[in-house]
Amino acid sequence: MFRYFLFVFCALLTLAPGANAAESAAPTNATNAGLRLAVFDVDATPPIGDMMAYDHVTNRWDLGLRARGIVLLGAGEPIVLCAVDWIGIANEGHDAFRESLARAARTSAQRVTVHSLHQHDAPDCDFSAEKILKQAGFDAGPYEGRFQRQVISSLETAIREALPCAQPITHLGLGEAKVEKVASNRRILGPDGKVRDTRWTATTDPKVRAEPEGVIDPALSLVSFWNGEKPVAVLSYYATHPQSYYRTGIPNPDFPGVARFFRQMTSPLALHVHFNGAGGNIGAGKYNDGSPENRVVLAERLADGMRRAWENTRRQPIAASNVTWNVESVFLPPAKHLSLKKLESQLAARDKEFIAQGNAPRLAWLRRCRDGHKIDITCLGLGTARILHLPGETFVEYQLAAKAARKDLFVAVAGYGDYAPAYVGTAIAYDQGGYETSPSSSNVAPEVEQVLMSAMRKLLLAPQ
Repeated sequence: MFRYFLFVFCALLTLAPGANAAESAAPTNATNAGLRLAVFDVDATPPIGDMMAYDHVTNRWDLGLRARGIVLLGAGEPIVLCAVDWIGIANEGHDAFRESLARAARTSAQRVTVHSLHQHDAPDCDFSAEKILKQAGFDAGPYEGRFQRQVISSLETAIREALPCAQPITHLGLGEAKVEKVASNRRILGPDGKVRDTRWTATTDPKVRAEPEGVIDPALSLVSFWNGEKPVAVLSYYATHPQSYYRTGIPNPDFPGVARFFRQMTSPLALHVHFNGAGGNIGAGKYNDGSPENRVVLAERLADGMRRAWENTRRQPIAASNVTWNVESVFLPPAKHLSLKKLESQLAARDKEFIAQGNAPRLAWLRRCRDGHKIDITCLGLGTARILHLPGETFVEYQLAAKAARKDLFVAVAGYGDYAPAYVGTAIAYDQGGYETSPSSSNVAPEVEQVLMSAMRKLLLAPQ
């Protein structure tokens, strides 16, 4: 059934308005000389009974979870961008995704970027944490990776089968629009400069909701790839936590997934892929009290921003020579409050607090830091555009700094890459206190700002 659908989808793409008879009749190798794009899309919804990040799956919703993306061909080794409707993909789980997608696309793992959207009624993925727990005789809980490995396998198959359907890309589209009444800063500071209140993604206190939006990036960025007059893929980028309400037992893509679905229905021949920006300290709390009815309200507002960014899109010719891919591999300093020795001792003693505090991913992260593991920060250059790929729940200040560094270019940011660092705050944020930079939330030290900002500058200033 999947192969039949893929055949029909490829045929529709080829024969859609804007494709002439010569294009549809051209042999495959006639299009191999230029820039081409393949799209892939698989179901990433766990079955009933499986464990998500917080709860077991009890039922299914109309919209499931997706893992989808693009493979850009013709500019050196293939480039793969993938977005997954899961809460996070970390450590060896993130490695496995990149390596498998690279194998399927016949490229190197450093040219693959994988991001989660961070929905909370969704699976977690950390094969390192799974291994730690199982070797110690614990139940792996949310880190049980059986289903996650099935999705990776499905992605490999989808990419291999999508490559023959790759379409020529002649133009790049860039658009931007302000999203109204969705994002707000979670961290509300008092007169002393410390965090006074946290405005959660669902905030019931009207006084806290009434506080100003605070520091956000209100812009939604849209990058589209075109074959003549025909859109092939549309990538959207917007920084905010994606929750309206959760802990339902039903896997769902929350309001960004609903918004993506709305736009997919409007332009069905182009695959719509949404990336969460650097939204670690951003949520919808000012505009969301957690009422279930708010999901569609927030979705419609986000979809409206997507629509206006689409209408604002300006197209430019693009060729393989206009595409660059740069990588900065960086060591992110682990949080000083984390002790490898203490966590190893807890694990050896089978201390129940090790499980209760969710320490398996932290221990995995510290072991990787001990071994000198580095995280790849990557940047895709597309003509006058740059797309920056960041790890963890990075604060919006990093996104704003990236855009300020290259005001002459169109800059989009995808956060929630390797989830192992968890929250990635700015240096001052660790002095300000608050949930996001507390010992239970951030696995990196304040010095992370200098490391990450330096890598971003090098990538954004690299020559085209």
